[in-house]
Formats: sequence, structure tokens, C-alpha cells
Amino acid sequence: MTIEPLPLDGITVVSVEQAVSAPFATRQLADLGARVIKVERPDGGDFARGYDTAAHGLASHFVWANRGKESIALDLKDPRGREVLHRLLDGADVFVQNLAQGAAARLGLDSAALCARYPRLVAVDVSGYGPEGPYAHKRAYDMLVQCEAGLVSVTGTPEQPVKAGIPAADIAAAMYAFSGVLAALLRRGTTGRGGRVEVSMLDALAEWMGHPLHHTMHGGEQPVRTGLAHAVIAPYDAYATADGDRVLLSVQNDREWRRLAEQVLERPELAEDPGFATNSARTANRVKTDAVVAEALGRLGADAAIGRLEAAGIACARLNSVAQLAAHPQLEARDRWREVGSPAGPLRALLPPIGLPGGAAPHMGAVPALGEHTEVLLDALGMTGEQIAALRRDGVVR
Repeated sequence: MTIEPLPLDGITVVSVEQAVSAPFATRQLADLGARVIKVERPDGGDFARGYDTAAHGLASHFVWANRGKESIALDLKDPRGREVLHRLLDGADVFVQNLAQGAAARLGLDSAALCARYPRLVAVDVSGYGPEGPYAHKRAYDMLVQCEAGLVSVTGTPEQPVKAGIPAADIAAAMYAFSGVLAALLRRGTTGRGGRVEVSMLDALAEWMGHPLHHTMHGGEQPVRTGLAHAVIAPYDAYATADGDRVLLSVQNDREWRRLAEQVLERPELAEDPGFATNSARTANRVKTDAVVAEALGRLGADAAIGRLEAAGIACARLNSVAQLAAHPQLEARDRWREVGSPAGPLRALLPPIGLPGGAAPHMGAVPALGEHTEVLLDALGMTGEQIAALRRDGVVR
């Protein structure tokens, strides 16, 4: 049986990246077989390396977003460092950068300049707010963009807006940069030319805000914050169980309500009660609806509640902690965990979500130490030991 190669085998990516958005995008490319050369500052590297020490002494963000890459530490403010970078770009297919707005252009590394110099190169600019407009030079950390994009305004309880618990703006931009690279490489296969790709965190997250945005623009009202509840469906919320867990259930129609009333709540009369029989009535009487559901589930342990809900055909889920996700039986049953190397030793990591049955296994290489591959890469460019030593001595490389 022939095993298909990974789709990006033979593709080389050079990335001047930091934090989450660009690194997470290029990690997707590495997982699919691309060679990713991560260019970092000699004085500390990608600042995400210092976010925390939770992953056996390494930063959890960095471990998540940077496996399978080669790290070269270059001072791009020094002409000799930029010359090394251009020698890497001579053999590259893709360049990605998410420096502060204007920094890449000052170094001659913006997508327009690079595509003019390297016609086959796919050059990606990832920014906070885009290259022009009044917000172009505004600082763009994830939570700030969540606020500007209105995500915070629709997340939380009626009393308190909250940010998403993951870097949603960074991830959105990363995934559009990833898909933009794939699209540009596909076009290059037809035209022979690379081209520019531009992605901003605000644009990406604004797209993800499509439902509340269209609801507000065309319906006239912004959706209200409802915590775990649903604005227009009841019951649709998480309810405490007797053993201290919480179980979320969702009743999508009145037939499901009848089954819930009869088989889970053991209150068959509620199926016909005018105060509960229709979704409109249940939503109008949400407090009473939630109370009867909470009373019934509060007598059951989480396992028993899930079992009874599933037997009745009611959509439900455990309100898991992150630790419970790490031990999730579905991930275990589908063999989704692997180990990747790192400077701190082996670390557990999930397989990438894109499955390619019949193909080679995803490339899940090690998380690199800062400058771990500097010498190997410089040697591959034909530099002598004396030249490399001189660059190290002057702090141009590490």
C-alpha cells in the first residue's frame, strides 16, 4: 500500500514571528510537512518564550504554537543579519511576519518588497488592524482586539462582559493566514507566481462575529449576554448535579421537551402545561423552566443525569474542566495524543485536527530551543566556521 506524502513536503517557510498569531499559523504548515525556519531575536527570542513556565519550565503558549520548527537567532537590525535572512529566502516558498506595524517595511521585509524581489514567494503580513486606516499603528494584543471586535460585548452574563478564555483573535488570524498560504501556493501551481497575503486580527475576528453582527445590523438589536443559556431557546443551560458537577442540556423543539418532561424530569404533565408546552412559553417563563430542570438534575449524579438525558434523546454535555479535557475518553479512544520533544524533555501534544487518512503521519517535531539550529542553517548556506564565529562574537547570531 502506497502512503501519500504530507501535502507540504518540500515547502520551506521562513517566519519572523512572535506571540501567537503567526507562530500558530506556521505550526499548522509544519504539521502538514513544511520545513519552518523560525527567525528570533538573539536577546531572548520570541517573547512568548517568557509568558510562563507551566510546561515543565517552558512557556505553554510557546510549546503549543512552535513544535516542529527550526530556530535561528538573527539580529535583523544588523545588515549582516538581514543578509543571512535573504539567503534563507532565496530557497524559501513562504515568508510570514507579524512584527509591529511598520517594522517589517523599515527592514525591507514587507510583503510588497519581498514579492518584488522573489516572484515565486508567498509573503504573508499578519497585523492587528491592517496596513492602513486610523488603527493601523495601534497596539493589538488579543484581548484588545476582542474588545474592538465586540466579542467581549456578547460574551459573559447579563451583568458582566468577559473575554474569551482562549486567544480568539490570535487564533482567528492564524487560521486565515494558514488558509491564505495554502490558497496562494495552489495559485502559484497554476501561475508560477507567489504573491502577497494580508490578514489582520480585527478582520479575522469580525468575520467570526458574523451571527451577532448580522443580527444587530439587520434585526436592530444586539444579542444579549446569557452566560451558558441561550437567548431564544429554553431549557438550554448548565445545571448542577448531586455530585457537584454541571451538565449542559439543550432542548431544540417541543417534541424534545415532551421527552425531557416524561423521561428525565418525571413530570409528564409539563408536556401539556401551557406555561411550558412551547418554546415561546418556556423562554417567557425561563426562571420556572430552569427551576424544574435544576430540581430534577440536582437529584442525580452527573453520570446518571447524562445517561438519562441520552436515553431520552436530549443533547447534553458535561461542563468539563481543562484537566477533564486532558483526560477526555473520546480523545483517548481515538488515540489523539502523541509526545513531542522539547528542551525540557517529552511533552504530550494533540494530533492536528486535519486528518489525512492514508497519508503519512503529521510532522510533530520538537519544540526548538532559542537558536538551536543557527549553526546548522548557517553552515548549509555555505558560511565558514570563521564567518559564523565572527557573527556570534558581534551578537548578530546566537
